[in-house]
Amino acid sequence: MPIKVPDSLPALEVLAKEGVDLIAENAAQHQDIRPLRLLLLNLMPKKKDTEIQFARLFGNSPLQIDMLLMTTASYTPRNTEPAYLRRFYRQLDDVRDDYFDALIVTGAPVETLAFDAVQYWPELQEILEWSKTHCFRRLGICWGAQVLMKQFHGLEKYQMPEKLFGVFDHQLASSSGRLMQGFTDSFPMPVSRYTYNKADEIRGAGLEILAQSELAGVGMARCPETGDLYVLNHLEYDAGTLGDEYHRDAGEGLETALPQHYFPEDDPQQAPINRWRPFAYLLMANWINDLYRDTPYDLRVLGSLSEI
Repeated sequence: MPIKVPDSLPALEVLAKEGVDLIAENAAQHQDIRPLRLLLLNLMPKKKDTEIQFARLFGNSPLQIDMLLMTTASYTPRNTEPAYLRRFYRQLDDVRDDYFDALIVTGAPVETLAFDAVQYWPELQEILEWSKTHCFRRLGICWGAQVLMKQFHGLEKYQMPEKLFGVFDHQLASSSGRLMQGFTDSFPMPVSRYTYNKADEIRGAGLEILAQSELAGVGMARCPETGDLYVLNHLEYDAGTLGDEYHRDAGEGLETALPQHYFPEDDPQQAPINRWRPFAYLLMANWINDLYRDTPYDLRVLGSLSEI
């Protein structure tokens, strides 16, 4: 089944060329189908790239996906045209009376700041509290995962001596749930962050660690009570994302180490190979299938459910 995206979204052209199954908003309105409604809170600076990365994964599902884009009102992104945001993105006030199967919170380049030092932190807290009665589940990516664990479980993040940057093998810490079905015992995940969460504190908060790396630490965790998923690394990344980040920093004269286990022969002039894409598709397919099994048909009942 296709993913529904807003009419005229620029990502449509890129995704269509890749063969991603799409349906325009107008066409979807004529179908008598209850799609999964996913609200993507996109905090990344390159919003169009992030839209493509997630839409590509959603479009591989056999279910129809309705992806809506969300941004903050208290902070205006500097890398995206205001007209683009007004046309394709919604803010909390626009969806306050609406309901969704899941809220997805992306990463953001603010992880070295304390949570309460982020300009839009109060608004983000309000969005997360709102989601408890308007979104059945939550999925956090990188800093977005840290935000969810901080807000709902009181977990802090810790600064590392230097940036953790590259592609690192992760081992399955638990294969008991549907989310990790089909995964090999070890699989690669791109990593690009300055902070980490402690495994013992994650377990102490009652969360289940799904994947962990000897070098990169906890890669994925899940809340067994709510089904919320916390992915601390970037399976959604394109093959060239880490390379773009490296070349950008090097071009600005910053001291930037090569991403580990990424460029062939550690040569930044060689094109990297995407070794993690199958696991990105598998995780998203498992997550969507798990969500579809458990989410209520009538999302309006979420308002009457007990809080997290």
